[in-house]
Amino acid sequence: MRYGQGQLDEILRRTDIVQLVGRRVKLVRKGRVMWGCCPFHKEKSPSFKVENERRTYKCFGCGKGGDAFKWLMETEGLTFPESVERLAGEAGVELPKWTPDDEAREQQKKSLYDIIEAACVFFEDQLRANGSNAARDYLVSRGLNGEAAKQFRIGYAPSGNALKDFLTGKNIPLDDMIAAGLVRPADGERGVRDFFYDRIMFPITDPRGRVVAFGGRGLSPDAKPKYVNTGETSLFSKGQMLYNFAKARPAAIKEQNIVVAEGYMDVIALVRAGFEAAVAPLGTALTEDQLHLLWRVAAEPTLAFDGDEAGLRAAHRAAHLALPHLKAGYSLRFAFLPTGEDPDSFIRASGPSGMRKILDSAEPLGHVLWRAETEGKDFSTPERRAGLERALGEITRAIGDETIADYYRRDFDTRVFEAFKRRKSAPTQQRPQSQAARGGKKFPPKPGYQSGPTVSAEVKNSLIARGGKGASRRIKEMELAVLLWEKPELAAHHGEILAALPFADRSLDRLRHELLNLAASGGRLETRALETHLVRVGLTELAEHLARRASGEIASANARDDADRGRADADATGEDVEARWLRAAHQLRDMAELDPERAHAVERFRNEPSEESWHDAQVLLERRAVQGE
Repeated sequence: MRYGQGQLDEILRRTDIVQLVGRRVKLVRKGRVMWGCCPFHKEKSPSFKVENERRTYKCFGCGKGGDAFKWLMETEGLTFPESVERLAGEAGVELPKWTPDDEAREQQKKSLYDIIEAACVFFEDQLRANGSNAARDYLVSRGLNGEAAKQFRIGYAPSGNALKDFLTGKNIPLDDMIAAGLVRPADGERGVRDFFYDRIMFPITDPRGRVVAFGGRGLSPDAKPKYVNTGETSLFSKGQMLYNFAKARPAAIKEQNIVVAEGYMDVIALVRAGFEAAVAPLGTALTEDQLHLLWRVAAEPTLAFDGDEAGLRAAHRAAHLALPHLKAGYSLRFAFLPTGEDPDSFIRASGPSGMRKILDSAEPLGHVLWRAETEGKDFSTPERRAGLERALGEITRAIGDETIADYYRRDFDTRVFEAFKRRKSAPTQQRPQSQAARGGKKFPPKPGYQSGPTVSAEVKNSLIARGGKGASRRIKEMELAVLLWEKPELAAHHGEILAALPFADRSLDRLRHELLNLAASGGRLETRALETHLVRVGLTELAEHLARRASGEIASANARDDADRGRADADATGEDVEARWLRAAHQLRDMAELDPERAHAVERFRNEPSEESWHDAQVLLERRAVQGE
């Protein structure tokens, strides 16, 4: 039975190769990769790597490697069709029967590959022919010699119908030429004619390295458009492919990065300067399919844009395109060249070292989004700041992953606070600046707070220690909120910490947000003013609840906790309230950081029950209990 490449790719996409290999090999995670001892040769130190991202396995000792199909063929002696059927059944992929029509279409595709390859050779030969001086002169003016042209199989399409005549001489039917996108069908008074003429030709390959289309750059000053690509065919869809991807992929996997430029010449310049993992979209803005293609080989591809207004607009489009598709560990970085430069011109002027500095200084996605909304804009009025808040909210709502969206909300809150805060009193200005909470950095230690996994009597008697789930996190969030209610000026003193706090309760998260807005705008930070503000923005119920808790439940709890000191904590000084708030903030952050790990460990135990997975889950549960739950 024959299978289409699309069917095979779908089976591999749905197959968890780590789980498949793990049935025979004990694998241990190191970073994002699983390692074990090779099943094909005897070894004591693990040199056998399995990666779900790339859907492959590889032994660096004996050299064995491949995909899930190859694994079953090598470990179970299955034929290729048998391995396909096995994995298709496990992955839930239905394999349609191969009909005579399917066979005919597959044969036509093979024929088209051969025709396009013949056209590529023809274009290469024409570039070296006597009548192509203008084409060769153009390439030399762009710094490309004959060796470079050969490396990238650059060619030349002469005027007239030279390609059609050449293919006709090889007995290739006109219908096949049309299907391959090499000639235009007759229309009106014009007969069948070459699609490309008087153009520098750049072959476009599929991920397997087969030529499927061309990009042509007009030599005449009157050529419109300057660049034109092969139209959509059964082999080519420009929104699903990237120029030079087949050659860039091995380098991208090795370097853990890939550079996306805007055009053919930029890619060629990058590769020749030593940046082999370079690709480009095919005459259009980056598409979702191309984005996912990039993430198959690198977690954070670097997009290099020209340093002009068009380049900035393209960067912003790419940034917004990525938002719904972001997932843990996968994002984009953006490298901006000086105004008026592109990678090709910049490398010729500054060399590979200059380009390396540009790429090394690439900005993360969040920074580019922030700059797009704020750079060069005036936020001197409340209405303008409100507009910024709305724009940032639209960005976070566009993010598909809720966890990532939450991190972006907190990051933007921190940026807003830092951009618009107003410190009026000298003591406030002299207060030591808090260490930024973004980027996973810890909160700054304060007097009276001991960091680290110390287990207090309170913790030992908490709900989690007695088997409760999630309750103590809600209690900790409410404790923080009540302390903010009692001492709202904490929002000004510790704005960075407050902006980064991972409130799960949406109403309390709203409280955090409104307090930061008050602090940034210079509003009065006292309980009565906070109450008035919350009522004005529609949070009357929250204000009433906090007032009740501040005067009742929390005070009672504190009194019980401090019975050994013979007084109630409700009489504590302002500094005591601040220390308590900082301690609770540390504890909440510790709880939130453990949540994803714990969920992963529990899920692993459910999927693969074993002593090892049970132990890992138990350790994390205990760690969470120790660190505040």
